[in-house]
Amino acid sequence: MGDSQKFHLGTIGALSLSVVSSVSIVICNKALISTLGFTFATTLTSWHLLVTFCSLHIALWMKFFEHKPFDASSVMGFGILNGISIGLLNLSLGFNSVGFYQMTKLAIIPCTVLLETLFFRKKFSRSVQFSLTILILGVGVATVTDLQLNALGSFLSLLAVLTTCVAQIMTNTIQKKFKVSSTQLLYQSCPYQAITLFIVGPFLDGLLTNQNVFAFAYTPQVLFFIVLSCLISVSVNFSTFLVIGKTSAVTYQVLGHLKTCLVLAFGYILLRDPFSWRNILGILIAVVGMVLYSYYCTLDSQRKANEGSQQLPQTKESEADPLLGVENGSGMLGEDSKVPVWNSNKDLHA
Repeated sequence: MGDSQKFHLGTIGALSLSVVSSVSIVICNKALISTLGFTFATTLTSWHLLVTFCSLHIALWMKFFEHKPFDASSVMGFGILNGISIGLLNLSLGFNSVGFYQMTKLAIIPCTVLLETLFFRKKFSRSVQFSLTILILGVGVATVTDLQLNALGSFLSLLAVLTTCVAQIMTNTIQKKFKVSSTQLLYQSCPYQAITLFIVGPFLDGLLTNQNVFAFAYTPQVLFFIVLSCLISVSVNFSTFLVIGKTSAVTYQVLGHLKTCLVLAFGYILLRDPFSWRNILGILIAVVGMVLYSYYCTLDSQRKANEGSQQLPQTKESEADPLLGVENGSGMLGEDSKVPVWNSNKDLHA
């Protein structure tokens, strides 16, 4: 099996793990929050990250992966930023209507595309942009109901979108820049994310729910679902870093909207949630957008591969006679020919 085939199988496995684990944890958390009344989402997320770190520490002790320390300031900044983005998303939900919160999540894709285009010189073909537009339209039709605006909620949503985009782009670029695996990055950043959310979590949850997480009545049933949610979160956090590392932040957001559609479908089938023709139409439009996105990314990937194979013989020919290369001005790279270290076109492998 060639390297290309192994890469694509690994990507498919990461995408599948992310979908299954994310849908599972949403169903589990819905039972915990809606049925059992445990509404402390930010504090619960800090417990998720703490359990994830402990699980990875055990995996490291059993030598399932190798610890690779790298720039401590980058890890700390990345971990804290991730924790802040989670807290801001929860605040956005608390201070906005559900419909406006869904619009906030939809805004992450175009914002990510804009940031990667401006700062990383990443190019998205018109076809890929068109497919993303269809996807966003479909998810919007399926999930957005009301749009009640307020100044504070809008400001929090803007901060949530920006921090989430930057954090997810950093997940990809840090892995490439420091040549670390998704597991190594998650292991080192988890403590900072967990500490950030553990400090601000009880305060944010108290602000949004007017309840104290430490005064909650922890029945055996509540404890069971908390433990189950924490165990599933290990897979969710691992697959998130794995998917972004193998593809890109945009592809991860596309996958996230697929999960949204699946959660709506499972909610109707398993939990008998209300479902309308608008939901069905939106999901169908979103699926069309996802299929087109995958198709166009595959075409772009093949085109890039063909261009690379055509340029390879020319490179070898110039390497065979270094003097000739110098005479033709190709013996060294000029300042204008430098490629940014953090530039990534991994979307083409989705």
